[in-house]
Amino acid sequence: MRVGGAVVAGLGVVLFPMHVDIVPNRTSRPAILLREAWREGTRVRKRTVANLTGVISEEQALVLRRVLRGEALVAPADAFEVTRSLPHGHVQAVLVAMRRLGVENLLASRPSRERSVIAALIAFRVLNPKSKLATTRAWLDTTLPAELGVEGVDEHGVYHAMDWLASRQERVEGKLAARHLGEGSRVMFDLSSTYVEGGKCSLAEFGYDRDKKRGKRQINFGLLTDAAGRPVALSVFPGGTGDPSTLMPQVEKLKERFGLDSFTLVGDRGMITGKHLGILRDGGVDWITALKSQSLRKLVVDGVIQPSLFDEQNLAEVAHADCPGERLIACRNPVLGRMRAHKRGELLAATSKELTRVKKSVAGGRLKGKAKIGLRVGEKLAKYHVGKHFKLTIEDEKFSFEVDRGSVASEAAMDGIYVIRTSVPEENLSAADAVRAYKGLSEVEKAFRTHKSIDLQVRPIHHHLSDRVKAHLFICMLAYYVRCHMERAWASLTFRDEESNEHRDPVAPAERSAAATKKAQTNTLADGTPARTFKGLLEHLSTITVNTCLHPATGVTFPMTTSPNPTQQKALDLLNNIEV
Repeated sequence: MRVGGAVVAGLGVVLFPMHVDIVPNRTSRPAILLREAWREGTRVRKRTVANLTGVISEEQALVLRRVLRGEALVAPADAFEVTRSLPHGHVQAVLVAMRRLGVENLLASRPSRERSVIAALIAFRVLNPKSKLATTRAWLDTTLPAELGVEGVDEHGVYHAMDWLASRQERVEGKLAARHLGEGSRVMFDLSSTYVEGGKCSLAEFGYDRDKKRGKRQINFGLLTDAAGRPVALSVFPGGTGDPSTLMPQVEKLKERFGLDSFTLVGDRGMITGKHLGILRDGGVDWITALKSQSLRKLVVDGVIQPSLFDEQNLAEVAHADCPGERLIACRNPVLGRMRAHKRGELLAATSKELTRVKKSVAGGRLKGKAKIGLRVGEKLAKYHVGKHFKLTIEDEKFSFEVDRGSVASEAAMDGIYVIRTSVPEENLSAADAVRAYKGLSEVEKAFRTHKSIDLQVRPIHHHLSDRVKAHLFICMLAYYVRCHMERAWASLTFRDEESNEHRDPVAPAERSAAATKKAQTNTLADGTPARTFKGLLEHLSTITVNTCLHPATGVTFPMTTSPNPTQQKALDLLNNIEV
């Protein structure tokens, strides 16, 4: 007689069905035993019927255990069939960040097809930057189109949305400025360029080639950011525009469009020139920049800057009659000094080698004439840009040269020394913070590097219409805005340094913190899990997939999303904590 899954065999004896025991083994794999059990009075006795270790796998043992319990088994293929799997976790991560940052509301307060397409372009630029045509094909292999409702959008729909964005750029920038800038804010501006394919774009001109892409026309674009390096506005200029001429439009933008009466503008020494300082001062604008090398040399020659200034500290405030009403903060970085001295030595040696070849040609009679010799020498001096350190003697049939040791010594006296100049009074900005503020331009430079690298792939530009060029660059800027917030949120999961530079020596070379150094050396985090790059973490999240499942019997389909592992869940949780 069966009672509650057991069999009553006789008086005081109860037999239980056979069952599978999986017994852990500390030194080897678990033992799999087929057993039966029975109760004699109050005692339970067991007997091993068979040792199945090595005969069946643990997975098969679990199935056999269910069979012996009388449970019905269904093959996975009979229950449902997975007809499609799309990577989803990385899409989810970027969309979580974008929603925390309110990107769609920045684009437009009301939903529209154009807003959704631009949001998708921004998200995919963070995920996997490609050309517009390639993007509309590649994002079909993710859940992004379904999440934003842009299924069926082709490149023509993308171009229409870009034209819509170009007409709204000023409004978007105004919202960003209202979010990140206020009265008395510190604002950074810098300029870069990128090359253009083709010759039909009206903005494309030959100019200073930062990309070292000879024969290509350029487009200049500048980023206006807050003190933390978050982009607020984008300006696009023809490729032949000089850096200084792009500065005053930014001041007008800050005053007229963003409504700021007082702010501090931070720019490099090639951007904020002496010609600008009077205009900025008259307009009530403070500034932080650095002295050019010619002005620095004058301070050294006049004895304002001497080695004794840096005996006890690596920065000191000085004054000079040529800079009335300004604070001059002299800084000395010994590491930078040694690097410059070494580089100068290499350039002098390389130039001497080139000039020696010219000298041999003249001596051998293969090169004659003062004009021809001078032309050849000019070519060699221009190659390494250290011609100021050479004394030359050029005649019709004779050429000689020597290194000007006085000139070298004069320049060497400035090795490792730079001077920050600012109009901000000391009670509002300490000397150390002024240096940190100027060094903050590295965040803008990082933004340009990210734009131009494989991270955002702003180049090459194939668009011909100037508005589409601007829209393309603006999409890249907004993608960087999202990415930089994600990078900061994920600092604890990646190789990024989690410590700020606020309390570090502002002049000393930047160094990793001890925690970041350990992550780089061990490739692991503090909890022993792998440390990843930003892209690596996105790739790890992409293993979270949305699977389309089909029930064969009914033909009904339903989605099933992969459950995130602890690292993936932590990454998503960190993005939910992003603060604007």
